[in-house]
Amino acid sequence: MNKKKIIIFAICLAGLLAIQIKLFLPFMYDIAASDLFLVESKDAANPMSISTDMTALAFANCNTYIKNEADEDQSLSFASQATNAWTLGNYEYIVNADVEISSKDSPNVTRHYACRIQYNKGDDTSGVNDFDNWSIEGVSGLTD
Repeated sequence: MNKKKIIIFAICLAGLLAIQIKLFLPFMYDIAASDLFLVESKDAANPMSISTDMTALAFANCNTYIKNEADEDQSLSFASQATNAWTLGNYEYIVNADVEISSKDSPNVTRHYACRIQYNKGDDTSGVNDFDNWSIEGVSGLTD
């Protein structure tokens, strides 16, 4: 009786595996290859660090966000321009820059931060100067 259960289990397992390979995987490949996840915009991704008007605005908005999130007793001094900035496409950017943080209780510390930011209005660039049209996806490197 025990051998019978093991054989039935193995046959059912092989059947489920065959169904997954023959039915579900081709269906999933078709979905992944389709335009379902394609986002078309005028802002193309670039693997190299670039400097454009949009990356400069992304840098400025990251700095504004960091200033707003800082403690009241901290004084922040930002670099004049980003060290590196990359566009991920669809108006999403990663900005890498330095900020000098000083407070009454501790010595000055220079932090190298990375900020991921998205312009929310897509190809409509009429509101790029409004901070509310940008969303910060994350900031790292500001704390120990």
